[in-house]
This record gives sequence, structure tokens and C-alpha cells, in this order.
Amino acid sequence: MSEQKKYVMTYEGIKKLEDELEFLKTVKRKEITEKIKVALGYGDLSENSEYDEAKNEQAFVEGRIIQLENMLKNASVIDESEISADTVNIGSIVNVKDYEFDEEVEYSIVGSAEADVMKNKISNESPVGKALMGKKVGDVVDVVVPGGVCKYEILGIRRS
Repeated sequence: MSEQKKYVMTYEGIKKLEDELEFLKTVKRKEITEKIKVALGYGDLSENSEYDEAKNEQAFVEGRIIQLENMLKNASVIDESEISADTVNIGSIVNVKDYEFDEEVEYSIVGSAEADVMKNKISNESPVGKALMGKKVGDVVDVVVPGGVCKYEILGIRRS
């Protein structure tokens, strides 16, 4: 039997997943049940696109519920008060100089389940996150990314 993946997360990430799970189980399930009832009222199911759409949405939501429950069951929570501000770790906020674009960027290092590139929350498993892990202020890292190699200098580290 294969080993279950552990999801390393912050308290904030756990709360976000719990909120989404609660919403899907309470609100979204009821909405889909109503859509199915309405679609059943249209008659012949073989040509009923509303019914097919509602059943597909139901399958997606049920799959997401199972995924969220699995992630929460296998979550390992990082105690942010125990995170060192001297080295980059999950839960750290890191200021780096991106030499390619000659700009400063701030990244939050999070577990893979919390990653959100649009909010500069990068996974510890991503190429950049992995390269920054364990490094200190002043360290320069070269990161192999799909577009080539990026060079970053760590300017500051703090806890979130």
C-alpha cells in the first residue's frame, strides 16, 4: 500500500480548506440538489442538458470534498512561532532580489496545498521555493525554471 502524502500547512491554510469544505457540504450540495430536481422536471433525461450539467457539477463537487477531506486528514500543521527568522522555511516571508528583472519580490513559502502564485504564495516543492528553503539573508541562489535559470539574492526573512 502506498504512503499517504503529508500536506504541510499553516494554520491559515487549514482554516481556508475547512471553510471551503464546509461551504461545499452545506451550501453547494443544496444548490446542486435543487438544480437536479428542476432538471428532472423537464422530462426525458436522454436529451436533458440541464440534468447532465447538474450531475457533472455534482461529481466535481463530491470529488473536491473527498480531496479536501484527504488533505485535512493528512495535514501537518507548522507552528509558526517555532519558525526561525534566520533561515527560509515553510511559513517564512522572504524578500528577494530578482536579478533577471532587477526588482525586489516578496514570497510567502507555504506547503503545496496552499500555493497561490497570484498572491506570491509559493510552494516549498516548487523550483524557487525548494531553492530558497534553508537559505539565509545574503545567500544567492540560481534556480532552474522552465524558462532557463533565475538568480535570486535573499534580502530579508520574517515570519508571517
